[in-house]
Amino acid sequence: MPDANPPIIQTTAKQPKPTPRPTRLTVDTLLTVLSKSLFNPFIAWILVLCLRAHVTPQTDPAWILTVTYASVLTVVFVGRGINHRIAYGSPRTVSEDEVVLVTGGASGLGLLIAQIYAMRGTSVAVLDIKELDGDASEIFGDGVLYIACDVTDRGALEMAKERIAEVLGRPSIIINCAAARINGLPLLELSAGAFEKTIRTNILAAFNLYQLFLPGVVAAENGGTLVTVSSVLGQLTAAGLSDYAASKAGLSALHRTIEAEMRGSPVKTLLVEIGQMSTPLFDWVQAPNQFFAPVLEPVEVAREMVAAIDGGRGGVIRLPAYATLVNWYVVLPAAVQRIARYLSGIDAAVTQSRQISPKVD
Repeated sequence: MPDANPPIIQTTAKQPKPTPRPTRLTVDTLLTVLSKSLFNPFIAWILVLCLRAHVTPQTDPAWILTVTYASVLTVVFVGRGINHRIAYGSPRTVSEDEVVLVTGGASGLGLLIAQIYAMRGTSVAVLDIKELDGDASEIFGDGVLYIACDVTDRGALEMAKERIAEVLGRPSIIINCAAARINGLPLLELSAGAFEKTIRTNILAAFNLYQLFLPGVVAAENGGTLVTVSSVLGQLTAAGLSDYAASKAGLSALHRTIEAEMRGSPVKTLLVEIGQMSTPLFDWVQAPNQFFAPVLEPVEVAREMVAAIDGGRGGVIRLPAYATLVNWYVVLPAAVQRIARYLSGIDAAVTQSRQISPKVD
């Protein structure tokens, strides 16, 4: 007997492409260049071979310095690999017929990831609250199942789960990109309803999603991958983002708890904590420092995520470069943290952005 209230399968018209941002020199660019040259152990050993070819005496300071430098880089490189293997285990085998589920896939990062997998011919289910018009194949590609679904509504999510299983099969790769648009208001100006909506979208939706779909991931033959897209602001807690920061901190904690519970199972967990990204979520916020805290393009994040998923790896992805330092930030003396926040402009960014470009609620 057909469901009296089946999930709505929507299609979507092609959306306009965002205006590309001008290319700027950033600390991330510099580190990328250095990682492929001066900080690359293979390049360092080539320098050693060059010295060897010139028959440089082993007592020569240049020889000692170069060998020492290459050895240190090698130890660091190998140590990072061992550390990751101990922390997250061996990669799982990813098969070509796995089903991918993307929440928040109608725009931004979620849309791009859905498109990447659709172009490969992968079975993809996309959940988003938006009621969209047009043909889904024009933007997602063929074979993508789009379901308009409020993921904070457990009943609607259960119906979507049944529909996905019926059409595509059980998803083994879950990518949670759903997120609430930021309010950007001080705590004393933020309504209780707005705060609750952010918490429901960023945390309760994730709880519903994981509790309903994880059993299928655990039961999959080759296991599966659970991806949580969170934010570095969950740890840096910028002024004017109390609801967003609290929800992302909770989301990261939820993911880490699941990681502990799934340890020893065939499920790989991938936590993505990123800085400001060029999506509608932060389209009105001006980045305080483009050199140290550049605005990420969704393709940069999607590339790292898809590479990790395809490699069957778990772990943590933090972008841009400053995001990798947040664990060090929390152990700094409080005075040093205060100075760092002042110099970065993190606590003034939202207020200044509202003055320059008032957000329409």
